Amino acid sequence: MAMRLFLVYVLAELAVVVGLASTIGFGWTLLILVGTFALGLALAGSQAKRQIRKLQSGLATPQGAVTDGALVALGSVLTMVPGLLTSVLGLILLLPPTRALARPAVAALAARQLGRMPLIVTSTGPGGFRTTSRDYVDGEVIDVTDVAQPGLPGTAGRPPVD
Repeated sequence: MAMRLFLVYVLAELAVVVGLASTIGFGWTLLILVGTFALGLALAGSQAKRQIRKLQSGLATPQGAVTDGALVALGSVLTMVPGLLTSVLGLILLLPPTRALARPAVAALAARQLGRMPLIVTSTGPGGFRTTSRDYVDGEVIDVTDVAQPGLPGTAGRPPVD
């Protein structure tokens, strides 16, 4: 499956570059490729700094900040992947107005993926740290004395509630 997706990616990028080179020439195509890469790096750096400032100042809602951070990270990675399609898609994700449009789709995708994940419960010891030893005391109760639970003031004479 991954190999097929990679093949589709390579063919799509190759088709775009060949089509663009046949239309405007190889030199201009190379200049556009380098330009989108450089613009993407500059925009990725500025947007990453902006996201860090937003998270530190607490101006954004947590959901929007996390989603925007994920979109900035994805846009940065796509910008650094060689190819015109991925660079343009990365640039689109790095622009704040388009991130606002993509945020609901990313949130829905994340919620759907989280619904498929199994719930893993771990036991922790005192202070929230996982205990490494499985010590237990093997014993036997010799004598049990039932003691009535003390009641609340003003409840004397009423039958206990189960």
